Amino acid sequence: MKNAAPRDARIDLIRGVSIVLVLFHHFNIAYRLNDTSLASAFGWQAVRAVARNGNYGVTMFFVISGFLITSNAMRRWPGFERVDLRVFYTLRLARIVPCLLLLLAIVNAGASMGIAIFGNHAPMGTAVSFWQVNLASLTFWMNVLIGKYGWVNYPLGVLWSLSVEEVFYLSFPLLCVTLRRESRLLAFWLVIAAIGPLYRFTHQGDEGGFLYAYFACFDGIAIGCCAAVLAKRVALQGRTACWLQGVVAAAMAFIYLCAPIAETNVLGVTAMALGTAMLLMGAATSGQQEHAHGDRKRRGSVLAWFGRHSYELYLFHLVVLGGLRTIWPPLMTAGNEKLLLLAAFFVLSALLSACIARFFSEPLNGTIRDRLRVT
Repeated sequence: MKNAAPRDARIDLIRGVSIVLVLFHHFNIAYRLNDTSLASAFGWQAVRAVARNGNYGVTMFFVISGFLITSNAMRRWPGFERVDLRVFYTLRLARIVPCLLLLLAIVNAGASMGIAIFGNHAPMGTAVSFWQVNLASLTFWMNVLIGKYGWVNYPLGVLWSLSVEEVFYLSFPLLCVTLRRESRLLAFWLVIAAIGPLYRFTHQGDEGGFLYAYFACFDGIAIGCCAAVLAKRVALQGRTACWLQGVVAAAMAFIYLCAPIAETNVLGVTAMALGTAMLLMGAATSGQQEHAHGDRKRRGSVLAWFGRHSYELYLFHLVVLGGLRTIWPPLMTAGNEKLLLLAAFFVLSALLSACIARFFSEPLNGTIRDRLRVT
């Protein structure tokens, strides 16, 4: 068994773009930016176009997850049929569970202290207990709960996408050791990719169906898995590859900006997933070339930093935003005060995520791996 490859700054850059889109989307939901100088300078329609489709950032995350899980499995084991379930699940548990438990502890503590935004709500008129919310968070069906009852808990709502990914993590090694052959896995992933737009088409008008349901999201993950297999066979390099990736990025920007995701999700999610897969394949090829020539550079851009901390940022940014909303209620905040809060939101989210990574999640990740003798 081989260790996974070191982080690739290019992939972190793509992940950084995704998390920034999500953060901006959630901030604009809380503090509508229509009365700020940002809207005056660029036009409210332009600002809203950037802010409204943060769920496409989550689609990009799904593709990245499928791509990296599959790529790392191919590096660690000589064949998919040789995937070690104990090792695979230990690696996922060590990375995911510490932050998840910390988030639940913070939100439950905040709710018990009477902080309203950390408590449960009933947007569709049905009350849901903390027992049920915590159970859904820990057993991978928060997306189902949100689809049925609405966004029942503000800071824990982000766990809908983690629920989708966790089901993928549970099933991935089982599929590998059951289907065994790469060709069978590719066929299975292609079927899942085809189901996605059909499922979303049949659930239009139902946000819980076209945004949060498992089969509304699995096509992005499946496309990422296929891209990882293709990346070892198809090398995207040279000027043609740069031109192609530029066209792909421009097409993704057009899909993102042209209309709300409620109007474009049927094929839009699949198109954004395919575009992300193309970018990842190009990033993987470039990274392999640098590694082969001993020229692998660690890029230090802000977006790449956000990408490296994207898991912590994603889980905890609504804790920060919830705190800001408690101290500065949106209804009592106007104009460029919102831009100051936007800057504070990004800075505080980054600081909190960096501290959690440095002093909590990374040490626990290493400790769990060491105790279970997994590297």
